[in-house]
Amino acid sequence: MKIISYNVNGIRAAIKKGFIDWIQEENADVICLQEIKANESQIPTEELAAAGYPYQYYFSAQKAGYSGVAVLCKEKPNNVAYGTGIEYMDSEGRNLRVDFDTVSVMSLYLPSASNIERLDFKYQYMDDFFTYINELRKELPNLVICGDYNICHEAIDIHDPVRNAKVSGFLPEERAWISKFIENGFIDSFRMFNKEPHNYSWWTYRANARNNNKGWRIDYNMVSAPLEDRITAARILADVKHSDHCPIVVELKS
Repeated sequence: MKIISYNVNGIRAAIKKGFIDWIQEENADVICLQEIKANESQIPTEELAAAGYPYQYYFSAQKAGYSGVAVLCKEKPNNVAYGTGIEYMDSEGRNLRVDFDTVSVMSLYLPSASNIERLDFKYQYMDDFFTYINELRKELPNLVICGDYNICHEAIDIHDPVRNAKVSGFLPEERAWISKFIENGFIDSFRMFNKEPHNYSWWTYRANARNNNKGWRIDYNMVSAPLEDRITAARILADVKHSDHCPIVVELKS
């Protein structure tokens, strides 16, 4: 099973930049999208179906043009779960899960924080999500949580760890939460295969950051520990440019 996660920063904008042709070439089994910034009625679902994804699931924010996640599947899942059942999370369209016979795949868009109020919101989300996942794993131990976590874990994951030490996305509390998440039974699949620096998944549009590779690795395919022996590959597709993020891939043996 090949799974791709991609914060598209507006699915309609990404489609204008060749997104549909690209998904045909990549031929993943499941594609998790974040920040779609659209409702299903605004998305060319027939074109996506013709590209090989007849099973499409969308969970949009109540606020128009904001947030939202989606999952595109080649095969029909057994079950689709929209949101977490936690109202303040679900009103922003941040979690969508599909369940197959031997694996469940979630598209996650964890909040960013541009001010102290949103940072408090982000911390609450992180705490509540951690609790939610611990309960979910009792029912569904084989989980892949794909998405934009809006957190760099280690200094190796950010181009300038010193200057960004007090910036949300690289705060000690955020980094500790990622550590706790991993210690609690999840695998940062990319780091299984690549321990090298300068591997990023997001670049600001300012100051020619992407061409200079001054980025942040804030997108993860986190794989629950029971699936460890099934992970065969994980990589970042830094050359794919429909967004300020790039796609990330994990592959599992069936």
